[in-house]
Amino acid sequence: MGDRGAPGDVNSNVLVAGGTGDAQLDKAVWQWLSWDKNQKTKEQIESLLQDGKHKELRERLCCRLTFGTAGLRSAMGAGFCYINDLTVIQSTQGIYKYLERNFSDFKQRGFVVGYDTRGQVTSNCSSKKLAKLTAAVLLAKDVLVYFFSTYVPTPFVPYAVQRLGAVAGVMITASHNRKEDNGYKVYWENGAQITSPHDKEIIKCIEECVEPWNGSWNENLVDTSPLRQDPLKKICDSYMEDLTKICYHRELNVQSSLKFVHTSFHGVGHDYVQLAFKAFGFQPPIPVPEQKDPDPDFSTVKCPNPEEGESVLELSLRLAEKEDAKVVVATDPDADRLAVAEQQENGCWKVFTGNELAALFGWWMFSCWKENCSQDADVRNVYMLATTVSSKILRAIALKEGFHFEETLPGFKWIGSRVKNLLDNGKEVLFAFEESIGFMCGTSVLDKDGVSAAVVIAEMATYLQCQSLTLAQKLVDIYETYGYHISKTSYFLCYDPPTIKRIFERLRNFEGPQSYPSCCGVYNILHVRDITTGYDSSQLNKQSVLPVSKSSQMITFSFQNGCVATLRTSGTEPKIKYYAEMCALPGHSDRGVLEEELQKLIEALIENFLEPAKNGLTWRSA
Repeated sequence: MGDRGAPGDVNSNVLVAGGTGDAQLDKAVWQWLSWDKNQKTKEQIESLLQDGKHKELRERLCCRLTFGTAGLRSAMGAGFCYINDLTVIQSTQGIYKYLERNFSDFKQRGFVVGYDTRGQVTSNCSSKKLAKLTAAVLLAKDVLVYFFSTYVPTPFVPYAVQRLGAVAGVMITASHNRKEDNGYKVYWENGAQITSPHDKEIIKCIEECVEPWNGSWNENLVDTSPLRQDPLKKICDSYMEDLTKICYHRELNVQSSLKFVHTSFHGVGHDYVQLAFKAFGFQPPIPVPEQKDPDPDFSTVKCPNPEEGESVLELSLRLAEKEDAKVVVATDPDADRLAVAEQQENGCWKVFTGNELAALFGWWMFSCWKENCSQDADVRNVYMLATTVSSKILRAIALKEGFHFEETLPGFKWIGSRVKNLLDNGKEVLFAFEESIGFMCGTSVLDKDGVSAAVVIAEMATYLQCQSLTLAQKLVDIYETYGYHISKTSYFLCYDPPTIKRIFERLRNFEGPQSYPSCCGVYNILHVRDITTGYDSSQLNKQSVLPVSKSSQMITFSFQNGCVATLRTSGTEPKIKYYAEMCALPGHSDRGVLEEELQKLIEALIENFLEPAKNGLTWRSA
């Protein structure tokens, strides 16, 4: 961290009586109290110091935020490893330094700043305030800043970066995380989230300039600087216009009698989903009134994650029944992910998994391409992508239809970068997804986008209704055609990092030093791939084709019975996730047998590899 004298130099009534007795901690406390101009977070540190809570002070001040699968993400509050005014200023200073080195025209091309509606009164912290401070750092250095005048969906930031020719952009959001969290998502000039080496180099630059510069605290600069532009109208209009490129049945949409309910989960999605439906010719979806407007407390849901299923969709489903709407679309708080539920003939609701929705989207986007492509179009030039922990259903469709399918590491930052690379090489990318309900339809946005996905699913449902089919019936048809892909995903909560490390190290030394398991209970393992170490037993040189990712734990097991299972840590939450899928060939259509086999294997996986009772893990069925 930066230095500006000794701990005793600060005139603070708190840092007296010899400090904490820990030189590193004393320095960190001194820096915080010197630099932080947010009274609430400053008082949090002063209070911990007065109460002698040195362990908590150490946890808050002696480590730094690092880039995970979704940028910087943590709880809001005081400390160098939390999201707050000071850490956002430091992060932006580091980004400024890195971009200045990499782009001679940085100041002219500019930088995009967007934000959601999160906030925490106890820390005087909100997404909008953090966005203003992000802009202030750059405006004080004479950088052109495109600062949205109101909250926007996360996809608007990468879209704006490309559309406006900016060098980079930041979205202040923690997406679907708990209300206490916030985050700082960085996009590169290509419109994709940053990947290595940019993330590591930016962290180095942040560490080189941790002391706030003159002007960095001036959040009013966004209201007074001539270098600040508001891109809201231009980007919103352009986005909605580009959206119509993936609208294939406008005439059906205009005439449709099908009703939709939309919930925005107390986040940013309402206005934008309404506009997207209008762009496709639909009547607006019926909003859930209690969840339509932004609310940083997410007061009607136990957690703001639509992926949790029927329990968090309660208000939407009841409204849909009342309004006789057959389909519910739910965008998460920053509107980059989409959950879908459909009422079945028996009156019950089917909440689709991310993998099931991907099967529908994959079929739809390819069918629409086939119907609308030119006569000389080559299917071998067409691509779809998925993260490696997601369903292999797109691979099955690709094999039968002749297009290409590729896998990436978990996290849309890897998909976005690879898609940009494919586009630059003249390829056509129709669709990409990750199983955690993240979908990219078309390539206007090189990131997951719940707004476009919501209106595409509405058009799909409308088209299928004209054929007397539901989404659920079409899904069965897709599996009958391309082979059943039955998957289950869930997670265990673990708040103790050493325990997580021990679980994965045991798997790497299971049958002796550096020896992975050859079976899991009665199930024989054919191959093991360890992304953390770069090992892959299926390759001749035993090296993984996917890039090594040492910062997270991830091991994949391929079983003799056709099941593929992955254990990995979350990049944003204290979770050990598991993903398991049975992939059957077309014609093997006894779904019940496949589901039973998968369930038994998952039970063996948990019992033998995770040992929840022994390791104190808390299970959550997703």
